[in-house]
Amino acid sequence: MSTIEKLPSSGSPYATIRTQDSADGAAHWLFMHADASTGVRPCCRKDMLDEMWSYMSAITRGPAQRHSGQLRHFVLASDAAAYNLGGDLDLFTRLIREGNRDLLLTYAQRCVEGVHHLHTGFGGDVRSIALIQGDALGGGLEMALACHTIVAEEGCGMGLPEVLFGLFPGMGAYSFLCRRVAPQLAEKIILDGRIYSAEEMHAMGVVDVLVRKGEGRGAVEEMIRQQQRLPQSYLAMNAARNLAQAVSYDELLEITKVWVDSALALGDRSLRTMDRLIKAQTRRANLDVA
Repeated sequence: MSTIEKLPSSGSPYATIRTQDSADGAAHWLFMHADASTGVRPCCRKDMLDEMWSYMSAITRGPAQRHSGQLRHFVLASDAAAYNLGGDLDLFTRLIREGNRDLLLTYAQRCVEGVHHLHTGFGGDVRSIALIQGDALGGGLEMALACHTIVAEEGCGMGLPEVLFGLFPGMGAYSFLCRRVAPQLAEKIILDGRIYSAEEMHAMGVVDVLVRKGEGRGAVEEMIRQQQRLPQSYLAMNAARNLAQAVSYDELLEITKVWVDSALALGDRSLRTMDRLIKAQTRRANLDVA
């Protein structure tokens, strides 16, 4: 089971995320990269992940706190031009060069806890929706894959480029992709390192709902309205999905340990490729806010 803990909300504003809760408490929106205007890279930085998991924990209800027949929704979106460009490569390269397995595993395990929480519907009473309105790469795409539903706007790029520097996406991509497409196709998507269009991902069955640019939020809001008309059905589907299509926390953790060991084995050539990608992400972030 997930090790994510129920934490009280501090009431203080977040620095890296923006949240919106409906008046009735049935819908929770989390926008990553609320600090995008400062030119920071829209990736899975530790400070943002900590704030994300803190908010997710605060809105999680234990079995005794849930109301019979009450369905809630969680939407994971972004305030940046990109949805999320993936793992914190700057942190990765530093820890790999230091040979710091403990901190690299701590980061990876934190990611696994979060995606497992999305996958299981916050314990069962939440339908999770990823709203992709910009490029979703690497770990950013893994977070979306963990959600029950992926809504993407046309023109977005989506992919798992880790193979370009000798790694693989180790925070759930294979497990979650195999719940959406055949394992052979999942491996192809991971190993070819391509950036696919949202249209291609929709045709393959990875994206659930494809809409025109600018129509993503409206599509998600309509989806929430439709599902709230049949709350018992979707709650039952959550329970059935967690039985028939479950990705266990232990599975995710063991795979991410393989990722950590593979990362620590990378040579100078791979690390230099990662350095170039960091610079490219930084330039892109600064262009997006210019």
